[in-house]
Amino acid sequence: MTSRFLLVGLLLATFTLVALASNPGSLQDFCVADNSSKVLVNGFVCKDPKMVKAEDFLFRGLDKMGNTTNAVGSNVTAVNVNQLPGLNTFGISMVRIDYAPWGQNAPHTHPRATEILVVIEGSLLVGFVTSNTDNKLFTQRLEKGDVFVFPQGLIHFQQNVGNGYALAIAALSSQNPGAITIADAVFGSNPDISDDILAKAFQVDKKVIDDIQSNF
Repeated sequence: MTSRFLLVGLLLATFTLVALASNPGSLQDFCVADNSSKVLVNGFVCKDPKMVKAEDFLFRGLDKMGNTTNAVGSNVTAVNVNQLPGLNTFGISMVRIDYAPWGQNAPHTHPRATEILVVIEGSLLVGFVTSNTDNKLFTQRLEKGDVFVFPQGLIHFQQNVGNGYALAIAALSSQNPGAITIADAVFGSNPDISDDILAKAFQVDKKVIDDIQSNF
């Protein structure tokens, strides 16, 4: 009898740990983000369901090409909870990425999401780097219709390796995945990271760091 109670106790403890380790299930059909609320929570406060409209679940314009006339030659059109309030609590979002010829989506990370990308037009060289200490690069050339996945939190990139414009669509496993562009974060922080620190980290002269920082 004692062993039976012990087994039941272990099973209950196991199920409790599993429940705590997973995301809670939805308690309602939807929770449209109330972007006007001043209440701060982990996510967004729900809009009163009586005030919800069909437009809260709609985003228009993903068919339009983004402006790629910038230093890196790419443009990301995001569709996350900030643009589409109906995504709140659903744990998904998406982006359109346009690339000028030889443009790139510079090395960056998504701290809160895994990304799966499909090439719609053109050819892309993509890749991601594993965490320390291996820092192994996984890279692949993608053509139209090819799909590639970038693990959550890892540095990754895409580059258009064709002479024409390229287009990709990506889905992300968070309503608000976040993006940290490595160059912007390291060399364009506000205020600047000390050039002494960066010179030692990158093993270059401080003048090199100062020149790079002046571009951000």
